[in-house]
Amino acid sequence: MIDLLIDILSWILLILGGVCVLIGGIGGLRLPNFYTRIHAASLTDTMGTILIFTGMMLQAGLTLATLKLFAIMLFLLLTGPTATYALANAALLSGLIPEARKASDEVEQEKSK
Repeated sequence: MIDLLIDILSWILLILGGVCVLIGGIGGLRLPNFYTRIHAASLTDTMGTILIFTGMMLQAGLTLATLKLFAIMLFLLLTGPTATYALANAALLSGLIPEARKASDEVEQEKSK
């Protein structure tokens, strides 16, 4: 009975992680500029990593594979945001300026339509 519950929970986590990664991929295609794209990719990368690796650890049980999966997950969670920061910083230093849009500008654009 407990094995069935662990299987169900692990598959729920794996599916949610896959959906999170899919949403990040769609966000990377649909968002308007570089900075919003890397923001969406980094957020879904982190959440997708946590969900998928937790689901795999539940599938593996208490084995050495679980420890290895945890180490890989920890490595990805430490390097992913660092790489995103380095990418955004390099883009900013190379002259790619983020768009500064105020909420009042967006409201005025909505009214003029």
